[in-house]
Amino acid sequence: MIKNLRRAAVAAALLLVPFAAPTPAHAYDRPAETYTVPMTAAIEGLPLAAEVRDGYQRTSFRHWNTGQNPADGCNTRAEVLIAEALEPPEVLPGCKLSGGRWWSYYDARWVTAASALDVDHMVPLAEAWDSGASQWTAGRREAYANDLGADTSLVAVSAASNRSKADQDPAQWLPPAVDVTCRYAAEWVATKLRWELTADAVELAALTEVAEACPATTVTYESAP
Repeated sequence: MIKNLRRAAVAAALLLVPFAAPTPAHAYDRPAETYTVPMTAAIEGLPLAAEVRDGYQRTSFRHWNTGQNPADGCNTRAEVLIAEALEPPEVLPGCKLSGGRWWSYYDARWVTAASALDVDHMVPLAEAWDSGASQWTAGRREAYANDLGADTSLVAVSAASNRSKADQDPAQWLPPAVDVTCRYAAEWVATKLRWELTADAVELAALTEVAEACPATTVTYESAP
């Protein structure tokens, strides 16, 4: 009972802390309120629930779709790669990308070929399914899988690091570049809050342990439309 009251209080607090943050380069053009809270408080605001994998299929999340501008021929994956390139690639007909340079923050590596990158769902599709997306409509799952409304939902990283992560949560996997652990955990929590996803007890314990080592880290998010 006490724990439920505390979670309710934290959830209320999250709604009272507006934070004016710059809009991500590849965010939808829509008004939205952005919130920022200490990571420990954000974790306490995650609803606790057991994970349920029953019925999961990757095809339940349609991706990649035509992205923000269907007329440009670039799908969501390509739009993320273009937005996150530190040296922009040349966009050829059919949205084929040539050249460019990216920083894969999971493993602290430079990548110079789009084909060597994966666009990672910060909270993997299977994890999202386990955490509440199984109850969503097909349209909402598609919106989740192609979320260009928050720059932390989809991230361009080396294919090797993304495939090492697979569908694991922070209790099972953290980036090999240990100096980005705080950032990664904050972005994970932000994505779950954005989409109102739950967390299980083991995941919450792991996130809380990370947060204890990241006292200055905050979590910033906007609720998904």
